[in-house]
Amino acid sequence: MGADRKVYSVAEVNRKARMVLESGVGDVWVEGELSRVTIHSSGHWYFTLKDESAAVSCAMFRNDNARVTFRPKDGIKVQMYAHPSVFEASGRYQLIASEMEEAGKGNLQEQFEKLKARLAAEGLFDSGRKKPLPLMPRKIGVVTSPTGAAVRDIINVLTRRFPNIAVLLIPVKVQGAGAELGIVKAIDYLNTRDDIDVMIVGRGGGSIEDLWNFNEEVVARAIARSGIPVISAVGHEIDFTIADFVADVRAPTPSAAAELAVREKSELEERIALYDRRLRQGLKGMVQDFRLRLNRQAHSYVFREPENLVRQYRQAVRSADVRMADLLRFGAGRQGQRLDAARVKISHLLQSATRQSHQHIDEMGMTMRHRMESELERKRQVVSRLESQLRMLNPLAVLGRGYSLTRTPDGNVIRSAAALKPGDRLVTQFAEGKVISNVAEKE
Repeated sequence: MGADRKVYSVAEVNRKARMVLESGVGDVWVEGELSRVTIHSSGHWYFTLKDESAAVSCAMFRNDNARVTFRPKDGIKVQMYAHPSVFEASGRYQLIASEMEEAGKGNLQEQFEKLKARLAAEGLFDSGRKKPLPLMPRKIGVVTSPTGAAVRDIINVLTRRFPNIAVLLIPVKVQGAGAELGIVKAIDYLNTRDDIDVMIVGRGGGSIEDLWNFNEEVVARAIARSGIPVISAVGHEIDFTIADFVADVRAPTPSAAAELAVREKSELEERIALYDRRLRQGLKGMVQDFRLRLNRQAHSYVFREPENLVRQYRQAVRSADVRMADLLRFGAGRQGQRLDAARVKISHLLQSATRQSHQHIDEMGMTMRHRMESELERKRQVVSRLESQLRMLNPLAVLGRGYSLTRTPDGNVIRSAAALKPGDRLVTQFAEGKVISNVAEKE
C-alpha cells in the first residue's frame, strides 16, 4: 500500500488549490466593507473585505487601482470585480481586484449625470443667470442642519470676520428620505423675507448617498428660482452636487462659504478710510485747481484792462481826426470833398469797429462766465455724489436703522455681556446722541 501512495509537496497542494479555485469560481462581482486598508509604497493596495458574517483578504495592484476615482479607507462599502486566488508561498486565499466602485454609486451616478445633462440643456447652469454676491450683506440666511459641524463652522467664520453680522438659521434635515422637501421649503421661505441679502445652503461631507438630497431636482429648481443669491456648500472640496452647478456661487466647504458671504470687517474699514483720504485729497486738488484757474483768468489781459482796447480805438480815431484836419487845411475843392467823404467813412468804420469790439468783449465775458458756472456746477455734483457714497460707506450709518453701539468709557466695543460686571459704566451711541449708563445686573 505504501508503494502506491501519491505524496504531494505543500507547494503542489497550494498550486492545485489555486488552479481549482481560479477555474471553479472565476471572476465575480463582490460587495462588502473595506477594513484594514494598507496603501503600500509600491502603489499596491492591500485590504480586507467583510460583511456581517465573513471576511476575505484582498489585493489590488497599482495598474488596476489607478483607474479608481476615490481613495479607499476603512468603513467604505464597495463593489469590486475580482478573481479568487491562493498565494502559494503561504497558502493564503485572497481576492485580486481589477475594478472597484463605491457600493450603489453606479446607479446613483447614472441618475446624477442624466439630471445634470437635462438641467444644463435648460440653461440652469449658465453663468449669465448667476447673481453677484452683495458687497456688504445686512443679514445672511443659512439653510442646514442645526446640529452638524457645518453650522458651527459657518457661524464661527461669519462672526470672526464681521462680529455684528446678522445670521438667520433655518434648521432642516440634510439627509434621509424627504429631506429635500424641507430644504426647498426653507429656500422658498427666505425668499419671502425682505431682510436677507444672501443665503448659504449646504451640509458637511459624506458618501454620495448622504449628499443625495442636494442632487434632487426640486432642490435644484428652488435654488434656480431664488431671487436671493445662493452659495452652495455641500460636502468637501472633492464633492460635487447638482446644487453646486445651479447655485450662484459654489464653495468647497461650509467654512469657505462663510468667507465668500462676508468680507473682513477690518478690510472694509481700511477701504473706507482709504476712500475717505482719496476723496479729501481729490476735493482739495479740485479746489486748488479752480482757484488757480480763476486767478489766471482774473489776471488775463481782457479782465485786467478791458478799457485798453477802447482806448486804442479812440487814439486811432483822434489820430485820424488830426490827419484829416491837416488834409482839409491844405486841400481845396474836390480834394476837400473827397477828404470829407473819407473822414465820414473812416469815422463810421471806427465807430462800427468800436461797437463790435465792445460786443465781442461782452460776449467773451458772458461765455467765460457760463463756462465757469457750468464747470463749477458739474464739480459740485461730483462732490455731492462722492459725499453721498461716503455717507453710505460710513459704518455708523447703520445706527440710523435702529441699531446702537455700546462701548466702555475708554472706547472699547462691548460684544458680549460676559465681559461686564455690575457697576461697570457704559456709553451707548445712537444715531442721534449718546447715553451713559451703569450695569445693574446681567443675565
